[in-house]
Amino acid sequence: MKDRVNVILVDDHEVVRLGLRTLLEDLPWVRVVAEAGTAVDALRATRQHQPDVVVMDIRMPGESGIDACRQITDLFPDVRVIMLTSFTDDELIFKALQAGASGYVLKQVGNKPLIDALDAVRQGQALLDPTVTQQVINRVRQGEHERQAAVFRDLSEREMEVLAEVAKGKSNGEIAEVLVLSEKTVRNHVSSILSKLNFSNRIEAATFAVRHDIERHLPGRDA
Repeated sequence: MKDRVNVILVDDHEVVRLGLRTLLEDLPWVRVVAEAGTAVDALRATRQHQPDVVVMDIRMPGESGIDACRQITDLFPDVRVIMLTSFTDDELIFKALQAGASGYVLKQVGNKPLIDALDAVRQGQALLDPTVTQQVINRVRQGEHERQAAVFRDLSEREMEVLAEVAKGKSNGEIAEVLVLSEKTVRNHVSSILSKLNFSNRIEAATFAVRHDIERHLPGRDA
């Protein structure tokens, strides 16, 4: 753990930077080495001062804080970036994380989250503001669900129902009874499923369906 954390403050509003500086300079383990009001100036200051942490507003005129974060983390991988924002937009959260941000803190929740984030980053940890962590988790789960559902996108609803029964190891006759179809219709559906999924036999199709949790994607099922 570092004894002193060198910080650059980046926000297009001077009064915000002043407030942040006043807050952080009260901490004996923090030293504010520079300020910047644009993404370009942030990159220049980072190159000059090689800070430990950049505290950056996510939205600024010209290039955004996300753009600056991406450039900084690409050029200076040892520098940690904490995004500071008034917004809780899921897409912004993910863009910030994808750009390499180590933390994401909301302006309106007080000083402690930022101090905690700086301390966590000082110790080499990543920290998300508690008010947005659940949003990130939900988004990840939603993305995984959508990814799995996409593998079945070429199948009709009826073919999905047939494949789900195939995955349970049922024969065509048993499937016909469960779904109230003729056995010939079931055979046709199975043939179509194998063709669409590019499998040579029903065992491969069944394994695929189980792996991608087909039961969760059946018509009328909740995600």
